Amino acid sequence: MANKQHNHNDNNKELQPLLVLGPPFMFPTFEAQNLHNYRFLNAFSSQIPLHQFLAEQNVDPSSIQAILCSPRQKISADAIRLLPSLSLIVTTSNGTRHIDLAECSYRGIQVASIPGDQLAVDVADMTVGLLIDVMWNISAADRHLRKWGPSKPCNLSSGSKLEGKRVGIVGLGKIGREVAKRLEAFGCRIMYNSRNQKPFVSYPFYSNVVELAGNSDVLVLSCSLNEQTRHIVKREVMLALGKEGVIVNIGRGDLIDEKELVRCLMEGEIKGAGLDVFENEPNVPKELFPLDNVVLSPHAASLTSHRIYDVCERVAECLEAFFSSKLPEYPGLG
Repeated sequence: MANKQHNHNDNNKELQPLLVLGPPFMFPTFEAQNLHNYRFLNAFSSQIPLHQFLAEQNVDPSSIQAILCSPRQKISADAIRLLPSLSLIVTTSNGTRHIDLAECSYRGIQVASIPGDQLAVDVADMTVGLLIDVMWNISAADRHLRKWGPSKPCNLSSGSKLEGKRVGIVGLGKIGREVAKRLEAFGCRIMYNSRNQKPFVSYPFYSNVVELAGNSDVLVLSCSLNEQTRHIVKREVMLALGKEGVIVNIGRGDLIDEKELVRCLMEGEIKGAGLDVFENEPNVPKELFPLDNVVLSPHAASLTSHRIYDVCERVAECLEAFFSSKLPEYPGLG
């Protein structure tokens, strides 16, 4: 047994080191599939600074050429400067805001964004699931039955049907369109806000989010996060949505002024919310935990088994191509 362990360690030294930060949602599967290809440096499991972690692992920082990461951990300029041979950062996300792109550009480091082909479809399914859960109090009723059983009276408010609801979608991109398609099947009336009015889209367009909220029963957030959309849903928007209104956010946490959202939910200014994303992930405002009118999800709107295997395959292709000097064109590669 000792010899086998010794041989395993020797093999590890010959493998290409891959620094893992985050970690990505698909990492356990990817690691199991690729133990023979890379020496995984799982810095996400350590609480010490990166340079200390590498020293403990007896890893020369100049030996690291690639990082695999997720938005859970920022890739700062300091971290990038610590790795003089770094040439590729692969992120399993649409966005790259967690990566210092200016430093990457200065250093000539390529950044590959690999979100997965099924992203829009899976997130749209989850969006509808969150909305139905909030409107029908499914999670709250489940908690009640598990704790008290059917004998104790349930004080939950009655459910609300989805048919006929006016749904305002903020951001009618791939995900927004898939959400709209699903909710149309429920008999909902779709409206939207976007940076520009979409040609060939029949849904009513609102250039102002406050006006959209004022004419909606449900507000779905599926737009990208940038300086213009940060806190696009503030208190004014929530008050316009009204006391019977529901918000579902599967975009980014910073799209909502989270402190005002908590206040509006607790004060009954809006009816409920389904939240898959938060401003300071992985932290969730503790005030939301006891609220029965809120359904929480840990940024898991696209974590289907299909997507996990899809992303694993694409990450493997990207890394293999990189280490063989034939890097393919991936979204966000630059």
